[in-house]
Amino acid sequence: MYICLSKIKVNLKTRNKLKILNDPIYGFITIPNELIFDLIEHKYFQRLRRISQMGLSYLVYPGAHHTRFHHALGCMHLMQKAVRVLRFKGVTISDNEEKALYAAILLHDIGHGPFSHAMEHSIVNEINHESISLMFMEEINQEFNGSLTLAIQIFKGEYHRNFLHQLISSQLDMDRLDYLKRDSFYTGVAEGNINSERLITMLTVVNDELVIEEKGIYSVEKFLLARRLMYWQVYLHKTSLVAESLLIRVLKRAKELVDNGKDLPASAALSFFLKHKISEGDFTTEVLETFSRLDDYDIVSAMKEWMNCDDFVLSKLSTMLINRDLLKIKIKKKPFDSSKKEKQIEKFTSKYKISEDEARYFIFEGTISNQAYHQNKQNINILFKSKKIVDIVKATDEYNLEALSKPVTKYFMCSPKYKH
Repeated sequence: MYICLSKIKVNLKTRNKLKILNDPIYGFITIPNELIFDLIEHKYFQRLRRISQMGLSYLVYPGAHHTRFHHALGCMHLMQKAVRVLRFKGVTISDNEEKALYAAILLHDIGHGPFSHAMEHSIVNEINHESISLMFMEEINQEFNGSLTLAIQIFKGEYHRNFLHQLISSQLDMDRLDYLKRDSFYTGVAEGNINSERLITMLTVVNDELVIEEKGIYSVEKFLLARRLMYWQVYLHKTSLVAESLLIRVLKRAKELVDNGKDLPASAALSFFLKHKISEGDFTTEVLETFSRLDDYDIVSAMKEWMNCDDFVLSKLSTMLINRDLLKIKIKKKPFDSSKKEKQIEKFTSKYKISEDEARYFIFEGTISNQAYHQNKQNINILFKSKKIVDIVKATDEYNLEALSKPVTKYFMCSPKYKH
C-alpha cells in the first residue's frame, strides 16, 4: 500500500505538457510534444512576448500590438497543418523530421531585437536577426542535449530533403502565411487576409520541391497580391517609415554620445550595446545572454529618460517618438532635388543653433522598395494535372502577377514640421 501511495504522489507532480492555447486567428493551437512545450517555456522564447511583431506600426494602426510570440505560435500551428496535409498525400515525413520542423519554425524569429528590425540598423553591426536566431538555437541545443540538431540542419538548408527547409523559408512558407493573415487581423487591413488554410491544403511535393496543385492557383494569386498591398499599405506606410527611421536615429545618437563619454540612463542590457561595437564575430555566449535581456521595454524606458537629456538631438528625437509628434514625409517616384534638402538643413541649423551634422538627424532622404514575388528565387511552382510544373507567373492568366515580380522603388524625404 505504501508503494502505491508513493506512485500516486509522483504522478500528481507530473506536469501536463500537451497544452492547448487560444489564438484569435486560428482558434485552438495545440502544443504537439514535450520538446515544443519546453522550448516555449524557455526564457529566450518567452522574451518574444516583449518584442513587437510590427515594430512601431501601432502608431498608425492602434490594434497592431501583437508580438513575435503570437506569430511564432501561429507559424507552428500552420506547420502542423502542413505536415498532416503532406502525409495525407503520401509524402513521407518521419516523427523526428516532424518534431524538427515544429522546433525550427517555432524558433525562426527568436533572434529579433527590440521593435523587430530597428536594432539591426543601429546598435549592432552587420548582423541580421536570422544569424542571431541561429545562435540562440545552437545555445538552446546545448542546453537540451542535442534535441535541436536536426531542426538546425533544416533551418540552415543543410538537410538532404529540401522541401522541409522550404516550409520554413521560401516565398510560400509558414512564416509568410501566418504574418500576412495575423498582421491583417491586428491592423484591420482586410486586403492582407489570405486563405492560409486553403494554400496549405493545396501543397504537395514533387522531386523534393514544394509545389501547389493547379486548383490552388487563384489562392496563390490572392496571396501575392495581398503581400504587395500589405507592404505598401502597412509595412511601408509613410508614418511607420518615419517612426522607424527616427528610432534608428535615436539609437545611433545615443551610441554616438556614449562613445564620446556621455553617461546616459539605460538598462544594463541596453547600456552594454551602447558602449560596445558588436558585430557577428563578437557574439559570444555572454553577449548573446545580454542580448536576450534586451526588448521593447528597454528602448521605451530609455527614450522616456532621454526626453530630458541636455543633448538637443537625442532629447528632440525621443520626444517626437514618445509623443508621436513625428517628422513630415514626402514620397515620390523620382529622386528629390538635393538642393531642397540642403535649404531645409540650413533653415533648421539657423532656427535651433545646431551643427549641420546634427540637423541631418532630422532632415534625410531614403528609398523603399517593394517586390511581391522574386521569379528567380525559390519559385512558387504550380503542378498541373498533366504533371507539368510551371512557375506561377507563367501559369496564371493574371497579367498583374508579372508586374508584381518587378521591384518598385520609391524615394522619400523626411523633414521637420514648422508650426506657424
